[in-house]
Amino acid sequence: MLASTPPRASRPAPELLPGAFPIAKADLIEGMAKGMAVLEAFDTQRQRLNATLAAERAGITRAAARRHLLTLTHLGYLETDGRYFWLAAKVLRFSGSYLASARLPRAVQPSLNRLAAQAQAAFSVAVLDGDEVVIIGRSGLEWKSPESQAVPVRVLAYGLHLGARLPAHATSTGRVLLAAKAKGEFNSWLKIKAASGLARLTLHTTTDVPRFKALIEKVRTDDYCLASQEHEIGVHALAVPLRDMQGQTVAALNVVSSFQAGSKPLALLPLLLDAARELRPLL
Repeated sequence: MLASTPPRASRPAPELLPGAFPIAKADLIEGMAKGMAVLEAFDTQRQRLNATLAAERAGITRAAARRHLLTLTHLGYLETDGRYFWLAAKVLRFSGSYLASARLPRAVQPSLNRLAAQAQAAFSVAVLDGDEVVIIGRSGLEWKSPESQAVPVRVLAYGLHLGARLPAHATSTGRVLLAAKAKGEFNSWLKIKAASGLARLTLHTTTDVPRFKALIEKVRTDDYCLASQEHEIGVHALAVPLRDMQGQTVAALNVVSSFQAGSKPLALLPLLLDAARELRPLL
């Protein structure tokens, strides 16, 4: 009589790491992850870093931070005076390649140019990246007047350039994109933000957590967001979601205008909604 074959031992399920695209821990190249963390340590608040500061911001040891800083400098992504390091122009290769090849920026640009010509205002499209929105499309700096003369458009809000990163909680686009999150996901995001506090950028910035949560609920109901002087004094920002054919919000479209007595910031809402409908088959 044949002996029974012992059952084959099953392999344990691979440990998946959280992220935009979860992968198995065995597939993670930790050195690359640390190097990217060092690059991301540079921002508008910390434009120059030494090894100690880079280590603190990247969450790695000082020795590791030093090696990554030196390697990134050797590769041309950083510059140094021997003590401090700062970003070099080569890092723009990433953003330039994205803007030139990604589908979303190319799809929205014609509409942004048309909107600027129609309304004589500054329009932009942004996507959410963690706690910030990133501008991936914006209208040009000029339009043609009825007299066929070029009339410059003043970009009213600070930082409205391609690749600019703005705080999600204080911007109309950020609030629209946060409202598009599932409620559980948004609550987790807000819990983390509440631990450090919502940064106050102006006297009008909403920093109270319960009030901010109620504000996002209102954005979900209204399907648009008006943020007045919350990111910059003297500026209205009105945004609507951009959805694809599956109904998923992929970006936010907004218009920025000056804060003037008697102004009607919601007057441009129909124009934004029409543009969002027209863009939907392209997203």
